[in-house]
Amino acid sequence: MITISELAIEKIKEMLAQEENPNMFLRVGVRPGGCSGFSYGMGFDDEETGDDVHLESHGMKVVVDKESIPHLTGLEIDYKESGMSGGFTIENPNAVATCGCGSSFRTAVAEGKAEKCDD
Repeated sequence: MITISELAIEKIKEMLAQEENPNMFLRVGVRPGGCSGFSYGMGFDDEETGDDVHLESHGMKVVVDKESIPHLTGLEIDYKESGMSGGFTIENPNAVATCGCGSSFRTAVAEGKAEKCDD
């Protein structure tokens, strides 16, 4: 359902190692908002709910809430180095429109709740 590159996994594992909680895992999801209607959410969590789906990528636990799955199927997360900085990139085959900031999108079947981007 979600593909995470080896470089992105390496960076995420480095960040997880800095956390003082060994039970932390990666949580990926979407929420209404952003210029195009939906915003991506990616962060660490240590609590799960009955609405979560568990994945594993390169030995790392990844959790996605069931409501986000239709918007994230086929998602690709990568990490790109650029000059003296780097960052995570997201490619979503479900997105038919994205915001210039790259952090929001809408799909052909769901518009979400568009709002002004925070620049």
